[in-house]
Amino acid sequence: MIGVLRTAARVIAAASFVIAALGAAQAAGALAVGVCGAYGYGYDFHKLADARAAAMKKCTGNGCKIVGTIRRGCAAMAVHAKRPCGSFGWAIDPHLGRAENLSLRRCYEFGGKDCVVRAFACDEKRDCSRPEPPRLQADKSPVGLVRAFA
Repeated sequence: MIGVLRTAARVIAAASFVIAALGAAQAAGALAVGVCGAYGYGYDFHKLADARAAAMKKCTGNGCKIVGTIRRGCAAMAVHAKRPCGSFGWAIDPHLGRAENLSLRRCYEFGGKDCVVRAFACDEKRDCSRPEPPRLQADKSPVGLVRAFA
């Protein structure tokens, strides 16, 4: 009898793990970028179309367009610190640090002289932790993490 209960407990635990993994695999995100440092994001949606719509809705500047989608990863956007209407760069990568570095590199490649990461977003409970600069504002959700510089 105890053997049957143990087997049943193992089956229930395995089924719970599979259900949780399937739900997590469905998460989708999107990044929208516009002129003069405008950006928007949508993350941890079940449908890619919903993530894209959220990113476009949050992008309040002119000329916004979806530049990429996120699945189990992070997106970052960097702008020229003194001229936000100038150079910018964006990147999407499974790791936050690489996304930030790539966005900075692209900002410099397009003529930026003093580029900074303006915002980043991660979905799927990705590790978006890093030391916070003093002017950082955080918007934390139970599933994802988004930070934007003021």
